[in-house]
Amino acid sequence: MKSPLLSLPGAVPAEGVDEGVAAHYGDLFREQRALADGNGFVDLSHRGVVTVTGEDRLSWLHLLLTQHVSELPVGEAAEALILSAHGHIEHALYLVDDGTTVWVHVEPDTQDALIAYLESMKFFYRVEVVDRTAEYAVVHLPAGSIAEVPEGVVVRETAYGRDLFLPRAGLESFAASHGPAAGLLAHEALRVEHHRPRLGFETDHRTIPHELGWIGTAVHLQKGCYRGQETVARVQNLGKPPRRLVFLHLDGSDVHLPVAGTGIRLADEGPEGRKIGFVTTSVRHHELGPVALALIKRNVPVDARLLAGETAAAQEVVVEP
Repeated sequence: MKSPLLSLPGAVPAEGVDEGVAAHYGDLFREQRALADGNGFVDLSHRGVVTVTGEDRLSWLHLLLTQHVSELPVGEAAEALILSAHGHIEHALYLVDDGTTVWVHVEPDTQDALIAYLESMKFFYRVEVVDRTAEYAVVHLPAGSIAEVPEGVVVRETAYGRDLFLPRAGLESFAASHGPAAGLLAHEALRVEHHRPRLGFETDHRTIPHELGWIGTAVHLQKGCYRGQETVARVQNLGKPPRRLVFLHLDGSDVHLPVAGTGIRLADEGPEGRKIGFVTTSVRHHELGPVALALIKRNVPVDARLLAGETAAAQEVVVEP
């Protein structure tokens, strides 16, 4: 769904999974600094929006999600996953309950698969699941923002800012009164800075929550009764995940960033050495310079010097080995 905010001055469209919103509006670092200072907003209107209503909505979702939501307080944000039977991550949900409705936003174009799964699990529960993507747009206000939220808009507030479920028809008027707009690249740079994983970027078909540090934030260890819970408990109590998320400081003398999927190798073995991981997201940060998130084998020493392709990289531990 193409955002009307792509008509704003300087807007450059994002590509790939984030197609439909602006990658930036002409000044990437200015946009990053504005967000870091609590100013402006980010158009995330390409994300999927799903609502769940009905008397059983929280108790029902509690059975399906990795998060404890059966007594989720009104207005409290939660993050949750849906796993496969083998414990691999299939969906990431960012949700809030407004007292009558659970509002969820998800990665672009994943809402259909999510809804299909939820519909298959309704059974006798009194719930209704609806795709609201055509009616509502997600807009992000950064942490520290004092911008006024339009009356009646559902807000999901976290340590990283506020996610607004804004009626899509009001997107242009919101932008006119809440600028300056910051593009998705600025939003992504701050996400990487805070070591926050993203479905489809830091995940592949075999990713389990422990590898990304999602235990505790999106996975509650004191609940069971959800698909994949056996894997979560077994790894937590008896073993270690095969891979771990790391934050990379990249050599700033290289002109090009290593793209997602670029192989990670030990610097001592050179660019032709054995592959021990891969870049998941790389960005240019307004203060840190070129940085990235990557998944590497768990047993790689934490002080090992790395290569991302041919770019020297120093690792910072995100998930303990």
